[in-house]
Amino acid sequence: MAYMSEGAEGLRSIPQLLQRNVSLYGGRPAWREKEYGIWQSWTWAEGADEIEAFALGLLNLGLAPGDHVAVIGRNRPTLYWAMVAAQMCGAVPVPLYQDAVADEMEYVLSHCGARFIIAADQEQVDKVIEIQDDLHQFEHMIYVDPRGMRKYDHRQLHEYGHIQAQGRAARDELIGELNARRGALGYDDTCVMLYTSGTTGKPKGVVLSNRNIIETARASSEFDHLGPGEEVLAWLPMAWVGDFIFSIGQAFWAGFCVNCPESAETMLTDLREIAPSYYFAPPRVFETQLTSIMIRMEDAGAFKKRMFHHFMRLARRVGPKILDGGQVGALDRARYALGAALVYGPLKNALGFSRVRVGYTAGEAIGPEIFDFYRALGINLKQLYGQTEASVFITQQPDNQVRPDTVGVPSPGVEIRIAENGEVFYRSPGVFVEYYKNAESTADTKDADGWVATGDAGFFEEGTGHLRIIDRAKDVGKMADGALFAPKYVENKLKFFPNILEVVVFGADRDRCAAFINIDLTAVGSWAERNNIAYASYQELAGHPKVLETIRGHVEEVNASVAEDPMLSGCQIHRFLVLHKELDADDGELTRTRKVRRKIIAEKFHDLVTALYDGSDSVYTETEVTYEDGRKGQIKATLTLMDAKAVPVAPPAMAAE
Repeated sequence: MAYMSEGAEGLRSIPQLLQRNVSLYGGRPAWREKEYGIWQSWTWAEGADEIEAFALGLLNLGLAPGDHVAVIGRNRPTLYWAMVAAQMCGAVPVPLYQDAVADEMEYVLSHCGARFIIAADQEQVDKVIEIQDDLHQFEHMIYVDPRGMRKYDHRQLHEYGHIQAQGRAARDELIGELNARRGALGYDDTCVMLYTSGTTGKPKGVVLSNRNIIETARASSEFDHLGPGEEVLAWLPMAWVGDFIFSIGQAFWAGFCVNCPESAETMLTDLREIAPSYYFAPPRVFETQLTSIMIRMEDAGAFKKRMFHHFMRLARRVGPKILDGGQVGALDRARYALGAALVYGPLKNALGFSRVRVGYTAGEAIGPEIFDFYRALGINLKQLYGQTEASVFITQQPDNQVRPDTVGVPSPGVEIRIAENGEVFYRSPGVFVEYYKNAESTADTKDADGWVATGDAGFFEEGTGHLRIIDRAKDVGKMADGALFAPKYVENKLKFFPNILEVVVFGADRDRCAAFINIDLTAVGSWAERNNIAYASYQELAGHPKVLETIRGHVEEVNASVAEDPMLSGCQIHRFLVLHKELDADDGELTRTRKVRRKIIAEKFHDLVTALYDGSDSVYTETEVTYEDGRKGQIKATLTLMDAKAVPVAPPAMAAE
């Protein structure tokens, strides 16, 4: 396929898009940040001045073209500006997960050879100082927040504001060099390097070019008609490709405003205050918000509860049709309008979704009931399918073609093919350049014609052209009797229950499936309080007999649903246990994007897996955990193993006849 060689509309880099936006939208808000409870804003012109000053400061410090500049911290304008300033100098920004521990940071910082590190605050600075002796190319660290930094050794430490001041002072001397570097940026030069979550091994550095980001931002913005009037909330990790494409790629292409919340704790409050028109969240966030709504409704008075359930029944029946422009009778439209005034409107306002024009979820499957709940309220929630290696977008759901069981049609400019083994392959202008310093993995993932192996198994629906994803291809296997084993399919069904936070299903090459389950402490804790059940810890609540029976009911309900699918009916869960601790990224059980590390979990909890399959009624275990301050400890527990009823199904050979 032929891709643009000169850049979309002649714009070949993010700094060039910035110059265009200053010209077109100079006085419009481009960034907002809430600090000390007050929203501060910067226009495109003001932000461009801040970025240029910092870029000049970096040149003054000796930043060279091709250098890697690590950026660590929560979403805030200064860190977005730092990434664009690095690009302006011909360097490569490398955002890291702010909640990564020092050892995880050491791998990424060493692998990319970062000379410069930009850290948000004292917490991030301390993590780098802990490992700096092993960072042989590290030279300078710049911190944004000076609180607590006064007595630190400042030979390699610099305050962000001071670097900007030095850049402004040296402007006459350095502006020629900066303009030359900015003008030399090419469409195939590196825009950013983002590290994968490392589900199966060490994270890989995904090199994305200006072409990848700008072409993807252009196509996806046009798909959803994004323009300069949009408002987004930037709260997802800056190291995640989704945040980069939404908060830099699309924001710079479409010229819209990026709003940074004060903290994770105030995010929902800040969401309500901004009321974004364009919003993204993984399914877990939508599930958590729905759980919160249902908990509040349980505590509401009888009249409010009846009114809520009455209008929600109506909304589930006609809301999605109204949203999609379908045929709905005049009486139902009138009743829905009344429901909007009494229930849907206040509810959307409380959630912060009163102005959402386009909402997306991705990363995992979202429960049909949850998905339909939000669309019933009139929120245009859609699903997309993407990867870091694709600059996010592989498929999207067009308006009026939105369903919970597909991930949509190929995004503009994307080609998709399904291999004989069911694996999904794609190619597009967004396909990554390479894995940094890893030619072997690059060749394994991307062939000479630009086709990328997703590692996911899926198929196109006949008639609609929509893609359905079954599971990770490497996780799809066979049971001992030859039945198909697709764990994520079952896990996602169980995670649709508000009481269940996480699930890991086992069963490949075995005669039946078993599962580890994490309860959702918020939902189950609320249930316990309403029923006067006292508990002192997660572990105690997770092992309570009534909780175990409730989870058994959920498992058996899912088994009945799974049994209806001839292809996957062998994946019913026969035994399960509720884990004594939440699976945690700090303990290596999840990635920083909360993806399950199956192999690590199976090895770490080998004794529990064995007990699920040897018929034991209970099992004693000791598990090492990592506390918030980094200390290690031990959790000791005796877990009850639970049986669950499975629906009898025909063996694979008979089912195929």
